[in-house]
Amino acid sequence: MSRSGSGEPWRVTSTRTATVQQAIDEIGHGRFQRRLLAVCGVTWAADAAEVLLVGFALPSIRAEFGLDAVTGGLLATAGFVGMLLGAWFWGPAADRIGRRRGFVVTVAIFAVFGLAAAFAPSPGWLMAFRFLAGFGLGGALPLDFSLYAEYLPSHNRGRRLVLLESFWALGTIAAAGLAWVLVPTVGWRPLMATSAVAALLVLWIRARVPESPRWLVVAGRADEAREVIAQVAAVNGRPMPADVIVPEPPAERVGVRTLFVPRLRRVTVVLWLAWFGIALGYYGLFSWLPSVFVQQGYSFLASYGYAFVLALAQVPGYFSAAWLIERWGRRPTIVTYLLVSAAGTFVFALAPGTALLLVGGIAMSAFSLGAWGALYAYTPELYPTSVRGTGFGAASGMSRIAGALAPVIGGVLLASSLVLPLSVYALGFLLGAAAVGLLGVETRGRPLRDVLVAEVATR
Repeated sequence: MSRSGSGEPWRVTSTRTATVQQAIDEIGHGRFQRRLLAVCGVTWAADAAEVLLVGFALPSIRAEFGLDAVTGGLLATAGFVGMLLGAWFWGPAADRIGRRRGFVVTVAIFAVFGLAAAFAPSPGWLMAFRFLAGFGLGGALPLDFSLYAEYLPSHNRGRRLVLLESFWALGTIAAAGLAWVLVPTVGWRPLMATSAVAALLVLWIRARVPESPRWLVVAGRADEAREVIAQVAAVNGRPMPADVIVPEPPAERVGVRTLFVPRLRRVTVVLWLAWFGIALGYYGLFSWLPSVFVQQGYSFLASYGYAFVLALAQVPGYFSAAWLIERWGRRPTIVTYLLVSAAGTFVFALAPGTALLLVGGIAMSAFSLGAWGALYAYTPELYPTSVRGTGFGAASGMSRIAGALAPVIGGVLLASSLVLPLSVYALGFLLGAAAVGLLGVETRGRPLRDVLVAEVATR
C-alpha cells in the first residue's frame, strides 16, 4: 500500500491487506456515487422544504386558526422536538440494524406524517403530525450523510459531502418559491403537502440502495461487504479488487457513553456546541423570516419574495464552501463562515432600510448554509464507523434542541423587540465559531476510521 506525494488517494498494491476504504479508493468515484448523490439529494431537498415550510406558512396558519405569536412558535417547535427524538433514536439504531434499513424507514415516516399535516383539522393535530414527521426526518438527515460518506473515496470526500448538503439550498428555494406562489392563492395546506409528496416519490428508489460495506464489515459480515463492493465496482465500470476486504479488529461495544471516552470526548463537545449554535441562528431567523419582514412593514407577498431571494443566496454559499473545504480545510472554513453569518445577522437586525436589510440577510443565509455544509462533512469524519451513526445522531440532536428553542425565543421576544431575538441568533453563530476554532481538529485528507482503535486526529 502506498500514497503518492502528489496528494492522490490511497491505492491498493496488495490483494490481501486492503480494507473497505482502500477498496473504495481504488474503485474511485463514479456512476454509483453519482446515483447515490441524486437519491440522497432529492430526499435532502424534501427534508429542507419540510423543515422550513412551517415558517413560510406560519402567517397563514396563524390567521386561519387565530394563533398568537407564542403558540405559533410552539407549532414550529413541534417538528424540532420530533427531530430531536428521531436523531437520538435512529442514530444508535442505525449502528445496530444497519444504514439501509434506517435509510428507508425514516423517510417513510417523514413522508406519511408530513402529508397528513396538510389535512390537519386543528392546531393540535397539526402539531402532532409535525412531531411525527420530525421523528422520521430527524433520523433521515444524519443517516443520509453517514451512508453517503461511507461510499466515498478519501480524495475530495469533504467537497462531495458539501455538495450533498447543497441540496438543502434547492429545497429552501423550492419552499420559498412555492410559498410565494401558493400561500397567497390557495393557502398553506397544498404548500405543506409538497415536500412529503417528493419524499414518497423517492422512497422506492431508496429501498434499492445496498447496505454500507463499512457497516457490514464492522458487523462481522465481510462476505456481504465484498458483494456490495463488487456491485459498486461493476456500476462504476472498474475491476473489482481481488479478495481484499479484510475485517478490522472486532468493534468494541458502543453506545452513547462511547461518545465521551477520552479519545472522543473533545470531538463530542466541539460538535454539540457547533451544531447547537449554528441551528439556533439559522432556524431562529428562518422560522420567523416572513414574519420579520411583515413586522418591518412589508406586505405578505413582498415578504415571500424577499425570503426567496435569501434562499437563492444559499447556493453560492454552498459551492464556495465546497471549494474551500478541500483547499483551505474544514476548521477555517467553518469558523470564517460562522463569523460572517453572525455579522450578517447583526446587520439584518439593525438595518434602517431595504438595501441593508437584504445585504445582512443574504450574508447570513449564504455563509450560515456554507458553514453548515462544511459541518455536515466534518462530523462523520470525526467518528469511527462503529459509532458514526450514534455520534452524528447525537450532534444532530443538539441542532434540534436549538431548533425547538429558536422559534419560541422569537415568539416571546419579537412582540417587543426585533433586535433582541436576532442578537441571540447571532450569538449562536459566534458560539459555533468559537467551539470549532478553539477546540476543533482538522480532518482534511484523512481516511475514515471503522472502529475505535486509533487516537482522534490531533491539530
